This record gives sequence, structure tokens and C-alpha cells, in this order.
Amino acid sequence: MKENKSVKSNSGGVMGSLGVPKEKAKDFKGTLKRLLGYLKPQKTNFILVIIFAIFSTIFSIVGPKISGLAITRVVEGVMGKFAVMSKNSALVKSGKVGNIKLPGLDFPYIERIILILLGLYLLSALFGYLQNYIMAGVAQKTVYNLRKDVNHKLSLLPLKFYDARTHGEILSRVTNDIDNISTTLQQSLTQLITSVITIIGIIVMMLSISPIMTLVVVLTLPLYIVATASVAKYSQKHFAEQQKQIGALNGHVEEMYTGNNIIKSFGRKKDSIEKFETINDKLYNSGWKAQFMSGIIMPMMTFIGNIGYVIICVFGGYLATLGKISIGDIQAFIQYSSQFTQPIVQAANITNIIQSTIASSERVFEILDEIEELPDASPNTIIEFPKGAVKFEHVDFSYKSDESLIENMNIDVKPGHTIAIVGPTGAGKTTLVNLLMRFYDIDAGKILIDGVDIRDIKRGELRSMFGMVLQDTWLFNGTIMENIAYGRAGSTEEETMQAARAAHAHHFIKTLPDGYNTILNEEASNISQGQKQLLTIARAILANPTIMILDEATSSVDSRTEVYIQRAMTELMQNRTSFVIAHRLSTIKEAELILVMDKGSIIEMGSHNELLAKNGFYADLYNSQFAGANLDNEVM
Repeated sequence: MKENKSVKSNSGGVMGSLGVPKEKAKDFKGTLKRLLGYLKPQKTNFILVIIFAIFSTIFSIVGPKISGLAITRVVEGVMGKFAVMSKNSALVKSGKVGNIKLPGLDFPYIERIILILLGLYLLSALFGYLQNYIMAGVAQKTVYNLRKDVNHKLSLLPLKFYDARTHGEILSRVTNDIDNISTTLQQSLTQLITSVITIIGIIVMMLSISPIMTLVVVLTLPLYIVATASVAKYSQKHFAEQQKQIGALNGHVEEMYTGNNIIKSFGRKKDSIEKFETINDKLYNSGWKAQFMSGIIMPMMTFIGNIGYVIICVFGGYLATLGKISIGDIQAFIQYSSQFTQPIVQAANITNIIQSTIASSERVFEILDEIEELPDASPNTIIEFPKGAVKFEHVDFSYKSDESLIENMNIDVKPGHTIAIVGPTGAGKTTLVNLLMRFYDIDAGKILIDGVDIRDIKRGELRSMFGMVLQDTWLFNGTIMENIAYGRAGSTEEETMQAARAAHAHHFIKTLPDGYNTILNEEASNISQGQKQLLTIARAILANPTIMILDEATSSVDSRTEVYIQRAMTELMQNRTSFVIAHRLSTIKEAELILVMDKGSIIEMGSHNELLAKNGFYADLYNSQFAGANLDNEVM
């Protein structure tokens, strides 16, 4: 069962990030400092973001205080009216005083307050817009530079880096982790700045109204912290189990859909459904518990908040009777106290998100810190007209320092010759090709092309001499014409079609509904495996390399298609030095030189007939493949 680790879940419940366990960085401070280094070129804009956040928050925070002035004036007007009415009610009833003019509401004052509030909130919205606008540019420019650095770094890393990691792991770091950084910079960081400023601003405004009532609000904070921490403690294990089961479910679904035909063929559909239901039940149970536990936090916080409101109302009313506070200030204070917990919870959530972001940054920086390929020699040698002579002189190589793979290898290949490399799995056949193209550097000895040490040739120049047709065909999402033309930049349609004819691919291409304009999907599954191979051969013919490498190019195809591929390869190898890695020994009988490898060493060397005559390792391999066949007809 494969676990799909790239799948993310945002099911944090009402509680959000407080209940979800976050991946932590190994070196938080060092990684944070390095990430801030990417923000340094945007320092001016970042300072503007903070300034605009301060203004936006201030204009928003002073609103309740100013609205309190209007409420106080309304209350004073109403109370004054009732006071006058009460005082003069007896005189009015006796008829001694008539037409008493009662005080009214100060509408001009209230209108001014409303206009001031409207202006403040408009300014707050404007500065908030500017803050987000500038921060979007800061975040995208920062991530743009980070992506560019990572992409450049990946082009400099040796093949062993890719051999040691899965494609999914590398893609996850380049996409998911960088996207996580981008989201945090653009959203969470601005929220954190706003939350911190809001907390400070609210405390200042509450202190300006009543220090004693502010103390009452602050004393409720430990209750919020205890409630949040206690729920987080119990919910984290359920969220962890939920994430685990999501990964298991996705892995199972992926396997079942990709292998759907096999499952039905072997009658395992029922077993597959039962396994799905088992995992799904576990996911339901863990998910229900996680969401329930995280959902408890809001009722608890509401309950604690209501207790605070009651205390504030009672205490505020008492102070109002003493004339130490106005009704408007009490109303404003209640608004501030209700707003006080929200930025605290936001800041706590964002702190967890930042922990995860720093962990993502650390994973990205690990790529940037990888050891690069050895730099090209300077000055370097250019072979203007390569002929294809290849020579290995006393070559030693090992993937690990304590495990030698190739020792004292010596090969002398003439231009235009075909060299076949055979041997059991792990013998070092593909390693030999990787050394030749300098995907790996040798530990000792020399590899020469036309008498020039390949370490004295730029890698780009060296690899341009080679063409490759591999067992695993690589075609991209595009037309057949584009895929073949990939072999040589600037090639014409006629040259591309001529290469397809040489590769015996022209006929099948013309039978397709759109011919050369047929679009291959992402996995090129709309054509057969053999057709894919013919297209890669056509691409190699178009590239017109000096040296060809063919790695088991006829595997996984039927016998009829193999004939076409063999003809195409014969055309491809003509007048070129060719290295052919093969498991089907019938395909290499005409090679000028056959290298038999085992455990990194060449144990036999010679032509097909010479090796059969030796009756050694090669003869055993050959006879084991053709036991019972008329071998006399096979031998040249």
C-alpha cells in the first residue's frame, strides 16, 4: 500500500490550526533568518505594509470609542428630556406653566460623529487594501526568486541526487512547500501583523476608558489559554490519526483505480471494497472525534466570553452610577472586550502555520544546499567534428566510498562500431553509460572521446554528441510533430517527417485521425508502447548524434513491432558509434564488440561467435534464452 503523502487536509474544524499537529523545523531560527534574507530586497515595501497595517488598524479601533461619544450624547439628551419632564410635570398639570420647551437630541453632533466614523472606516479599508496589494507583490516576488533559485539549482545537481529521491518527494518540495511559503507570506503574515497591532491597540483603548475594567478582561485570558490548550492536547492525536487514514485511503484508491483491470481479472473486487470500507471506517471515527473535539473550543470560549461580559456590565454599571464612566464608554468597552480574543486566537493559529512554513522552507533550503556537479574545466576543449572513438583507461567507480562497483575497466571502441553490453541485473551496464555521459564522475582513470578526456569538455557539449533511446520512453503533452522535433531545435517539418520515415513511424502516424498533429496526452497512453518507441527513435535520428545509446529499446513490445523497431535502430546506428544495453541477446549478435559485465567488471569481451566459442558466462546466458531452439541458424 502506497501512502500519498502529497495530499493535504485543511480539516482543522472550528478550532483551526490549534488542533492540527504541525511539522516543526529542525533549525527554526536559522531557517527563519534565511527566509527573511529573501524578503530583504523587499524591505521598503514590507515596511510600508507594516505602516499601512498600523493605520488601518488604528482607524478601525478608534471607531467604538468615537461611536461611544454619540451614544453618550443620545443618552444624555434622553435623560435630560425625562428629567425636565419629571421636574415640570406638576406645574404643567396645575396649569401654572404651559408650553414648556423640552430639550431634544443633538442631531448635528450625532451627524458629525457618523460622518467621522464613515471617514475612519473608509480610511481603514483604503489602508487595508494598500497593505494587501503591496504584500501580494512582496510575497510573489519573494517566491518568484525562490522558485528561480530552486529551478537553477536542480539543473546543477548530479544524477545521484535524483537517484536517491523519488520524483514525488522532489516535486513536493518544489510545488507544495513553496506554495505553502507563498500562502503564508501573502495571507498569514499580514494577518499576524494586523492581529498583533490590534491586540496592542485594543489594550490601549481599554486602558484609556478604564484600567480597572481592563484588568478584569486580562484576567479572563488564562481561562481562554487553559481551554484551548486542553482541547488541543486531546484533539491532536485524533487529527494525526485522521491525516494517517486520509493518506492510507488515497493510497488505496490510487492503487485500486490504476490496477482496476488486474483486480477484476483475479476476482479481488470484493477484497478491495472491504479494505476500502475498513480504512473509511477508521477515517470516519478519527475524523468525527477530531472535529468534535475541535468544535468544543468555540462554545467554551463563548461561555468564558459571556462571563466576562456579565462582569464588565455589572462593574461598568456600578462605575456609571458613581459618575466615573459614561454609558457610551461602557458600550465601547464591551465592543473592545468582544474583539480582544479574536486576534489572540488568530495569532495563535498563525504561529502554528508559521511553524509549518518554516519546516517547508527548511525542506526547500535543503535542495539549495545540495552539493552540485563539479564545475566544467576552464579552459575547455571543443571537438568540432567528433568521430565517435571511445576509450576507457583504468576506470574505477563506486556509488559509495566503501563499495567499489567498477575496477580497472579498459575499453577501446572504434568510430562507427556497435558495442553491446550484457549481464545480469546490477552488473553495472547502465552505470557504464552514465559515466560515459558524465552523469557521474569517475573515481580514477580516464574516459576519452576522440582522444580528449571528457572532463575537459563542457557537459553540454559532451552530451550533445549523444542520442538516447531508453526502455522507458519519454514523450510530453503535445503533438507528434512537436515530440519528434524536440530532437533538434529549428528543424523543419520536412526534416521531422523524414526522420519519422527513417524510424518506420511515418506509416502509423498517417493512419491516426490527425496525423502528425495528433496530440499525445500526458502519459502518451493514446498510442501503443511500440509506437512510442518508434517516435523516440525518430527523435534520435533527427538529432543526428555522433554516439548512440540504446537501453533495451525493444522490451515490452510484440514480435511484429520489434521487427519495425529493429529496422529503425539499424537505420539509427548506421555510421555511428553505438552502445546497446540488451537483455534479449538475439538483438546484438551483429555487434562488433560485446562486453559481458558482472558485479561492475568486464568478465568477457569479444564478438558473438567468439564468446560462444569460449563457452563461458555469455554462452550460458545465450543458451538459457534459446534452450530448445535451433541455435545453428542463429549463429552468424
